[in-house]
Amino acid sequence: MKKIAMSLIAASMALAGVTAHAAPTSNGGVLTINGQLVANTCDVSGEGQGNNFTVTLPTLAASELSAAGSTAGSTGFTIALTNCVPNTGNVHTFWEYGANTLSDGALKNNGTATAVEVQLSDYNGAGQLLDLSKADGAQGAHSVALASGAANLKYAAQYFSPLGGAGAGTVATTVTYSIVYQ
Repeated sequence: MKKIAMSLIAASMALAGVTAHAAPTSNGGVLTINGQLVANTCDVSGEGQGNNFTVTLPTLAASELSAAGSTAGSTGFTIALTNCVPNTGNVHTFWEYGANTLSDGALKNNGTATAVEVQLSDYNGAGQLLDLSKADGAQGAHSVALASGAANLKYAAQYFSPLGGAGAGTVATTVTYSIVYQ
């Protein structure tokens, strides 16, 4: 009896193995995921404040943003990279799409001022306006060469009123960024 029970258990396990590996019969398919991890790292510091940092735009009169498409208060900032491994190659910043990213490529204002957004520009090239609604490589960010494991990535933030008529109040937004090694 014990031998028969063991045979039944073995047969059941073999049958389970066959059904677990049976080909799918639905309208499904196979998803293959590949990836790679590399040793690229740098110490990152925005404006000397570490990797999480704040840029403060100047206090301006709302009337400076009365016209459609007006900008004001451009404020430069630097993301400094040091101790990069490898210590040569190129790097750029990818501004990640998130809850504050607007379809026009600017950042949503979460403060109390009305009809105002925040734009970023890349000063690693010729001061090109960045479109944060785009994928990495299409935002307009320029690459910078690492020299002895260091580089400075230069940007600016500014007020932007797409429709004009900005109303007085506070301006606050956030964006997550990644350093991309090439």
